[in-house]
Amino acid sequence: MSKKFIFSSESVGEGHPDKVCDTISDAVLDACLAKDPTSRVACETYAKSNIVIIGGEITTKAKPDYTQIARDAIREIGYVNDDDVFHADKVFIMNIVTQQSPDISQGVDAKAAKGKKKAEQGAGDQGLMFGYASNETPELMPAPIMFAHRLGRELTNVRKSGKVKWLRPDAKSQVSVEYIDNKPVRITNVVVSTQHAENVQHGEIEAFIISQIVKKVLPANMLDKKTEYLINPTGRFVVGGPQGDTGLTGRKIIVDSYGGMGRHGGGAFSGKDPSKVDRSAAYMGRYVAKNIVAAGLATRAEIQFAYAIGYPDPVSVCVDTFGTGVVSDEKIAEAVQAVFSFKPADIVKQLNLLRPIYSKTTNYGHFGKIDDTKSLTWERTDKAAALKKAAR
Repeated sequence: MSKKFIFSSESVGEGHPDKVCDTISDAVLDACLAKDPTSRVACETYAKSNIVIIGGEITTKAKPDYTQIARDAIREIGYVNDDDVFHADKVFIMNIVTQQSPDISQGVDAKAAKGKKKAEQGAGDQGLMFGYASNETPELMPAPIMFAHRLGRELTNVRKSGKVKWLRPDAKSQVSVEYIDNKPVRITNVVVSTQHAENVQHGEIEAFIISQIVKKVLPANMLDKKTEYLINPTGRFVVGGPQGDTGLTGRKIIVDSYGGMGRHGGGAFSGKDPSKVDRSAAYMGRYVAKNIVAAGLATRAEIQFAYAIGYPDPVSVCVDTFGTGVVSDEKIAEAVQAVFSFKPADIVKQLNLLRPIYSKTTNYGHFGKIDDTKSLTWERTDKAAALKKAAR
């Protein structure tokens, strides 16, 4: 008997309140790394109405202008309309940044300290991280989240081109995909909500989104007469962004990763330098899982590993191929540990993470962007051959 189910994933646009905050936090991180690659950054941003609060713990030789960074990020997103309370040039910005705790720094620094088990660089916190990949799309990502990202990205491209004057920055998308025997076969439902100007009718919005966004970027062979389109289903979305809802860094972790298809350890990415394993080890997990699938060792792969704060070696490494592996999961796990090092310092080195690359990751997923593997090194499949050999 065949297995049939529907799986849904969502994405959000750059102007979503939480993504506004992620964008500012990653812009601060990049500004610090551009001047000082050894910067320790844990930047959190809060936005509501016309107020932005930037906080967290940052130790750096750089001298970031937090106010200017925030205004530039907001302007780039597109909050420059005079009819919007949240405006790049008018928001009130508060800075409550302090330095990193010396107790945390002691655990992360690659040097001996009283009570510290090893003198190597340790993890910046305890925690568990997951990496995931599947052969459903060219990006080796789950189809629902990739389709949702495509909608949001195209909507932003059209808005920023200026060709459609009534589009505004806040937007969300969601795609439901029907699976038969774990293979995506059709799209059952598409939801798009976009903020818009006051003077446009719902019918015009609906017709435009379906014809110029949905049918342009989603695969035609997966859309059929039964596919349901829900476009701005409340009927009106004029008040949006931080005026309509509160924004906070790190609240879109499922959007940022695998859309719920692969598990998530719970740690957010944006605003964190790569000494924080919440980010760097999650990127490493994606790198490993993607190479497992690229090597042909499985059609789906998930890896989990975990750390203790201040300790360099992971306390566990586990691989699950959901029954799709050509060899045992234990054999793949052994091959993974032979090819990759999971020590925090080695992850940073293997993926070349001490660079101002993080603003490229903020929107439309931290994974699945295959057009810039020079910057986003965790999307490379350069270890596939080595893994395949090690798993023999």
